[in-house]
Amino acid sequence: MSRRTAAALLMTRGDGQDRAVFLVERSPELRFFGGYWALPGGTLAGEDGDPATADGLANALQACAHRELFEETGLVRHALAPAKAAREALVAAREAMLANDAREAAAAAGPSPWQQLVAGAAPPLPLRALCRMETPPFAPVRYDTVFFHVPLDGCATGTAGARPDVRGGELVQGRWWLPDQALASWRNGDLLLVPPVVILLQHLARAADFEHFARELHATAEGYRAGRLHQVRFSPGVVLAPLRTPTLPPATTTNCCIVGHERLWVVDPGSPDADEQERLLDLLAELTRGGARVEGVIATHHHPDHVGGIAALCQALDLTVRGHQLTLERLPAGCRLGAPIGDGDRIALGRSPDGNPGWELQAIHTPGHDRGHLCFRESRYGAALVGDMLSTISTIIVDPPEGHLATYLASLERLAAAPMTTLYPAHGPAMRDGQRLIKQYLRHRRQREAKLVETLQQGPGTVEDLLPKVYWDADPKLYRFAARSLLAGLEKLAEEGRAEASGGRWRAKG
Repeated sequence: MSRRTAAALLMTRGDGQDRAVFLVERSPELRFFGGYWALPGGTLAGEDGDPATADGLANALQACAHRELFEETGLVRHALAPAKAAREALVAAREAMLANDAREAAAAAGPSPWQQLVAGAAPPLPLRALCRMETPPFAPVRYDTVFFHVPLDGCATGTAGARPDVRGGELVQGRWWLPDQALASWRNGDLLLVPPVVILLQHLARAADFEHFARELHATAEGYRAGRLHQVRFSPGVVLAPLRTPTLPPATTTNCCIVGHERLWVVDPGSPDADEQERLLDLLAELTRGGARVEGVIATHHHPDHVGGIAALCQALDLTVRGHQLTLERLPAGCRLGAPIGDGDRIALGRSPDGNPGWELQAIHTPGHDRGHLCFRESRYGAALVGDMLSTISTIIVDPPEGHLATYLASLERLAAAPMTTLYPAHGPAMRDGQRLIKQYLRHRRQREAKLVETLQQGPGTVEDLLPKVYWDADPKLYRFAARSLLAGLEKLAEEGRAEASGGRWRAKG
């Protein structure tokens, strides 16, 4: 897991109920929040200064914010000399910054276009820092982001009368949104918003004035920094809460998902740690303050990192747990059992966040990783909770005899045939295009099988012999886990008559 420091720009215009926020749409091709609407901003670069000290970091973040403001919106707050402020010079500098190789070229050839543009100019007044948030620990890259306010009323920018202008690069378009308008479009399923922007817009929409908003937002962010769980929403009606669990690397957490709006279901509260369980209870208390109620618990399957906190949650809130019959039979002691869930069963969620009635979760039985594994698709937005069928930070271990590779692949094919939008895995961040990830998994498994067949054709060997050849790209520290999936692949070939074992050595057949 790595950390990056970033600046995000809350650009506003107007006042009171007419205050609007400038949002930008990220290119769908981007791996990180592709297709989502976000605030302008970006990560620290070497040209922003040395962040080694507290003062240095504050200055570097200010420099980063001003650089990103120009690069992504074309606005400059520096008091540039008339010659440098000429329209042609600004356009040329920005086009160079937007070019894919601008940063690399700057590192090799000296000052960047931005440094050349602002050289000798008096620095602008510092932007107001509203809060600081860090990505929760479900992602391989965590962004420690300071959110700055950029008011665009009057002549707040150095280029008086300028308007934000989004062009090329990583962004598709930009536009002004009233907070309630953006949230309504998001709840209707017409707009994808990055999770921090949902939090900011919710605070801004209900605040009496901007200072009230700033105080409430700062308090919320400080609560997150003190350990409170974020209300992370990649789509309406699902809150993703990563809890620390004894799971397999590279993951350190398991995503507990709270699904619903009026009627909440807690899916996979997996942490056995009392402090993590308390954090989850605090989050549920927040989510039920407006009148929502917690209906019960759902287990996607019985593995310890998914069920470790179920008994404690059931006892704390007087709940029962539901899941596949094979899962209910293997839950830890103290879990209060509810009705089993079968393939195709539906669980009522009440009204969806946009007010539509008849909202439901539909179960999909997906054995292969675990015989009782269930996935769930919600009916309003098409989001899918896929448990351990897929991950956005690693591959999935298929561990015989419980795990069965041919069955697992058949379950993936079944998921691939189901309509799906946002995919919520048990490990890693949610993904906008769930079908794309499923196709990647299927392609990866075919490639791994082809490599296994090729290796067997070169000569027989034990699992230990074959492992570094078939899993040549795996970290040797993870070989003991890869060995289980390799065995599952060998057994699949044996079932198909393409391999056989004798005395612990596997060879190609036919």
